[in-house]
Amino acid sequence: MLPEEFVEKMRALLKEEAEPFLESLAGEKTAGLRINPLKVDEETWKAISPFPLEKIPFVSGGYYFSPRNDRPGKHPYHAAGLYYVQEPSAGFPAEVLDAKPGDRVLDLCASPGGKSTQIAGHLQGKGILIANEISGKRAKVLSENVERMGIKNCIVTSETPEKLAKRFPEYFDKILVDAPCSGEGMFRKDPETTIYWSPRFVKKLAETQYRILEKAFVMLREGGTLVYSTCTFSPEENEQVIERFLHQHPEMELVEIEKNSGIADGRPEWSKHGSPELAKCARIWPHLVRGEGHFVAKMVKKEGEGSRFPFREMKGTVSGGKLKDFYEFQDRYLTDVDFSRFFLLGHRLYALPEGCPDLKDLRILRAGIHLGDMKKNRFEPNHALALALKRENVKRSLNFSSEEKDWEKFLKGETLKGIGQDGWILITVDGFPLGWGKEVQGTIKNYYPKGLRIIY
Repeated sequence: MLPEEFVEKMRALLKEEAEPFLESLAGEKTAGLRINPLKVDEETWKAISPFPLEKIPFVSGGYYFSPRNDRPGKHPYHAAGLYYVQEPSAGFPAEVLDAKPGDRVLDLCASPGGKSTQIAGHLQGKGILIANEISGKRAKVLSENVERMGIKNCIVTSETPEKLAKRFPEYFDKILVDAPCSGEGMFRKDPETTIYWSPRFVKKLAETQYRILEKAFVMLREGGTLVYSTCTFSPEENEQVIERFLHQHPEMELVEIEKNSGIADGRPEWSKHGSPELAKCARIWPHLVRGEGHFVAKMVKKEGEGSRFPFREMKGTVSGGKLKDFYEFQDRYLTDVDFSRFFLLGHRLYALPEGCPDLKDLRILRAGIHLGDMKKNRFEPNHALALALKRENVKRSLNFSSEEKDWEKFLKGETLKGIGQDGWILITVDGFPLGWGKEVQGTIKNYYPKGLRIIY
């Protein structure tokens, strides 16, 4: 049941469009997935996809699927990180951001990770992505999704925008602010969100959104791009926030967003001062597009005198002697991989991405690849390392076919029959890594993380 005040508000705003809009919210939600270009290209996906899929026209690598007939979250390709299940409209903001290999990128409000993992695919392993989520619980989910997608150049942090702004003034080439919002665009997908809606809630969130944008501005370099998005219809959280921000920062210029497939302009008439340039923003309406509600604005900071803030790269913090056990593991089990910058967080060993900034005093959940744990006189590989590798990067592997059911045993945490070689083995499905096993006397002990194991 939609809140009555929301319905009255949208009738007043949309006028003759109101009825088809409100009817669409009573219809069936849309469902989609986005393939992970770090693991599979579109031609390969077309050949191996287990689902009848239809292309999402405004998301590269995005496909609709039928939530009634398909369960992509249950397929082993999901566990292998070949795709991310993502509501179709939610893929549009990262497309607008258009990250390129080598960029320094910040996803400031990143959980659960759909947009961060999409940005990482655009970076192709080159550059730096900092994915931040202020909530520790939600940041853990974000970190798990970054891990599943095999991303090597992402730093997952759980900090306030204020603290990040102090650490990274004028540092980022591109920033995405997918702001916390009233969630009106998700009413059809998640009806429970209607419980929390109220005009007062909308007004409070608009202030939060503006505050976050202010901190993002501090962190954006001259010539850099800032994309602001919400999953709500509310003008107070969309056009009015952007109008206020542009008024406060004349050095920020609104950029026209390319629109197709039913994506509409922003609504200048819904702002306080009717600024015509707000039409450059984009709105996704569920009665016009096969997707839920979204708003996107793209802005560029004008060039000036250049950044005045020098930045230090984070150097490797682990001496060669402490890495002896890891190097022994690498020599025995890996091939054609090169890790050169190491970071110890407690007993956890990470491989830092090239150009990684100084992370001192920040709350870090993941710094590049979690290679594994330094145990007493041995190195134990982490699940993240398995998912960051390709089958050809290991000397030993055990492959299962997705068309059989043997892979289920591994994902359930069961022991497996060995291949006749004691030691670590990469378990794969159709050649794509799923995780580690360790063979001892003909039996493979299962190292698939307990929290990820399937139960049915």
